[in-house]
Amino acid sequence: MELERRDFLKLGSALTFTIAAGGCATASQTAATPAAGGKVEVHWLGQAATKITSTTGKVIVIDPFLTNNPKTPPRFKNLDAIGKVDVILVTHGHGDHVGDVKTLAERTGATVLGPAGLVATMVDLGWVKPDKAVRFGKGGRVNPMGPQITITQVRAEHSSEVTVTDPTTKKSTTYPGGEPCGFIVELENGFKLYHMGDTGIFGDMRLIGDYYKPDLVMIPIGGHFVMDPRDAAYVTKRMLKPKFAIPFHYGTFPVLKGTPQEYQQHLGQTTTQVFPISPGDTQTF
Repeated sequence: MELERRDFLKLGSALTFTIAAGGCATASQTAATPAAGGKVEVHWLGQAATKITSTTGKVIVIDPFLTNNPKTPPRFKNLDAIGKVDVILVTHGHGDHVGDVKTLAERTGATVLGPAGLVATMVDLGWVKPDKAVRFGKGGRVNPMGPQITITQVRAEHSSEVTVTDPTTKKSTTYPGGEPCGFIVELENGFKLYHMGDTGIFGDMRLIGDYYKPDLVMIPIGGHFVMDPRDAAYVTKRMLKPKFAIPFHYGTFPVLKGTPQEYQQHLGQTTTQVFPISPGDTQTF
């Protein structure tokens, strides 16, 4: 049976509350090593959860929804397996994107960055310490790990609210989640990754492609709440025109029916190299 939208969001947010209420051990602070051969390492962990390791070993985690993510490999449901994290980026407030923000931030001491309204709500809820929270807006550029890595916030066509369900009373409360966004991450070697978050198609994707010229796009294809494979293929081929693409945000829940095979079928002949990797897989660039 398909989940209704509110039930879907409640599910993710209820998981968030349960995680937040639990005890928290200290993670191993093993230093991340640079990706092999001075390349950028992209580790997809299911839904939109992504771990990026830069050429100098800086680690960025985007949209950490792991412990209750049905597609995350069992090993990474233990957050200690993520290792060192320098920065956590969050695209919007839905539970399948913020599910492990609180616990991962506590265990790693990472700085949490995202849309101004969302970060303010996470601070108010006690998920993120004020001195570890960075609010910024669309078009804003930040350098939380030094001048060699630049993170730019860009538009996404979606919604953003934070729905928290008390595990005891089962009562849900919804808080403002700011505006949804995507991120352009430019790394030390100039490689640009565009994590699109959750989004439908919009005309300014062409501007993003022309102006930022991302090398890699991580693009949602599941449909229902985000682009389906046909939309995603049009955006890839006609608007963004990246060198590489990794499809994500599909198959995690029944309503996310799009598949990488459909995406590639709609793409047809293209100069973009698609990596239809599975959750838990790593790709280097």
